[in-house]
Amino acid sequence: MRVPRSRVEIAPSILAADFACLERGIRLAEGGGARLIHVDVMDGHFVPNLTIGVPVVASLRKATRLALETHLMIANPGDFIESFARAGADRIYVHQEATPHLDRVLHQIQEAGAEPAVAVNPATPVGTLGEVLDLVGAVLVMTVNPGFGGQKFIPHSLDKIRELVAFRERYNRNFGIAVDGGVGPENVGEIVRAGAEILIAGTSVFHTPDASAAVRQLRERGEEALALKV
Repeated sequence: MRVPRSRVEIAPSILAADFACLERGIRLAEGGGARLIHVDVMDGHFVPNLTIGVPVVASLRKATRLALETHLMIANPGDFIESFARAGADRIYVHQEATPHLDRVLHQIQEAGAEPAVAVNPATPVGTLGEVLDLVGAVLVMTVNPGFGGQKFIPHSLDKIRELVAFRERYNRNFGIAVDGGVGPENVGEIVRAGAEILIAGTSVFHTPDASAAVRQLRERGEEALALKV
């Protein structure tokens, strides 16, 4: 499956959904117009939390035709690329900080049939990615310290987004720019105006009375911000 691209894409993070009803969570997100589902994989080593693994991704693949992007917040990600791709991940994010062989791991993802993507933690300069930006379909700027949902957006992340936009324009690259952490209706406008297109949202979608309406509101506010920017 090809991962969809548009000017504003909301990728609900299933980590914040009710784990007893994940399929229902996906249906609610889809009802609000989501075309991506974001799956956070944490190992308790690279980040201080444990979440889900390959079997859950395989189950989600059977439950939906939406694109699944899998965010590997794990040590030694290269050991698991083939398993997650085989389970049905369409896009796989790996962290720059998690491997000394980022180029190799990104090629592994491509060879496994998924779209390679890279993520950076809040303290990591996006300039460290310069040598691999021609390999990736998306760059994920972590706008909180990874590990737990419900954190507050780190404001200087906007400068990192702008830096990626400038690099993309200067060198004629085509990667999407994603943000993850603290994304909600109150800041989606400034995030989109800075240049992000893929907005990963968990708490602000699934911890609301109506997840479908929450997805719809985020996308509408993002599109409104783009219209004002033009």
